[in-house]
Amino acid sequence: MENKTGILATYGSILLNIFLFAIKLWAGIVSSSVAIIADAWHTLSDSISSVAVLIGLKVSAKPADKEHPYGHGRAEVIASIIVGMLLAIIGFSFLKESILKLQSRSEVEYGTVAIVVTVISLVVKEIMAQYSIIIGKRTHSKSMVADGWHHRSDAISSLVILVGIFIGHYYWWIDGVLGIIVSLLLFYTTYSILKENISHLLGEGIEDDLRKEIVLLANEVADFELYPHHFLVHQYGNHTEMTFHIRLPAEFTIHHAHEIATNYEILIKKRTNIQATVHIDSLE
Repeated sequence: MENKTGILATYGSILLNIFLFAIKLWAGIVSSSVAIIADAWHTLSDSISSVAVLIGLKVSAKPADKEHPYGHGRAEVIASIIVGMLLAIIGFSFLKESILKLQSRSEVEYGTVAIVVTVISLVVKEIMAQYSIIIGKRTHSKSMVADGWHHRSDAISSLVILVGIFIGHYYWWIDGVLGIIVSLLLFYTTYSILKENISHLLGEGIEDDLRKEIVLLANEVADFELYPHHFLVHQYGNHTEMTFHIRLPAEFTIHHAHEIATNYEILIKKRTNIQATVHIDSLE
């Protein structure tokens, strides 16, 4: 159900972005603004990234199989990285066009059409951003959250352009400078998305709160210290695998030791929805 909600939201995102691309491109051509035209293509890139997110959501929903025993959850992480790379490409194109605009020293006369279209883009993109981020957090979808920040970067660029429209009458270079500012915003968003998702793909250490929770759960499994240690966590979208070690007295039988480890694994699954594998070390 959660995955279906994300897919429906992504379809809506694609359709809205295509609509915004059309009206922004029209406004940019009418006003001869490189900033608005580039922003239109940036919006279209949102549709491309949304398609990547859609593929990621559908692939991640596939159950585990023989070739992928841990499921397909990391498809969403890959989709998020694609989103980040698209942002970097658009940002570079934006920067290049803006520098050319400054070199040509050409002025831009913004009209009513540019103002109305930019305001519409600003409002719609911020609504889309908030919706995608909320749905992404609710469904634990990193690609949906990344797509939401992609929408927000577009909303910010529209805000910057709107400010520029009102002061553009006084400065010939405003359109080129706006392009550079927005490209920098895009690069920062790219950095944030790639940093988080590449780190997630490489694997991260256990969070302190989760470690403390696992250690406390040990008190419910045995009336003596289990010394949980050597935690390793691997995330596959909504599915998380964790391995760690405990220490038991050497005189324990294999059956008794296995029973304690199994009960610990079952309790962790029940309380945290994490699939744990417990390795047993000798206390001595």
